[in-house]
Amino acid sequence: MGVLHRQRWCGATGLAVPLLTLASPGFLKIAGVAPSWAVLWLLPWALVDGPRSGAIAGLSLGLVLDALHLGDVTEVPVLLLLGWWWGRLGRLGAPIERSFSLGLLALLGSLALGGSLLLQFQLQGQWPQAGLHILLVQTLLTALLAPMICSLLLLRWRQVASLRG
Repeated sequence: MGVLHRQRWCGATGLAVPLLTLASPGFLKIAGVAPSWAVLWLLPWALVDGPRSGAIAGLSLGLVLDALHLGDVTEVPVLLLLGWWWGRLGRLGAPIERSFSLGLLALLGSLALGGSLLLQFQLQGQWPQAGLHILLVQTLLTALLAPMICSLLLLRWRQVASLRG
């Protein structure tokens, strides 16, 4: 396992995700839709800390976010799989440093997360009226913010990992 999970302040940054989800800053919305904060936090975490830590972080984050909306749909499986997959990319592949790569990974992650939620709603017979609109806007916004947010987190957490590891 990596070193980020051993740093309390690093793990505490995960608390920003439910806070941003609840606060939902208006200036970061498009057509009333916010980005996927879970994807924007989990991507750099998993890339730096590895697949096991990424999966555990995705599981934890999914459980906290599921507790916020108390519905029958869950974010846990997709966040767990994304954390594991991104952790493997960070460990096995060349270091991901380019903004385009981070944007593309965030786009795929947000699309998978939103698609999973829409599929769960569909299976329950509760298709949201603007479901496809929300999915597309959230995916686009997440992909546009990822190069800035994920790059900053990635750089900082790589510094911490190199100092502690």
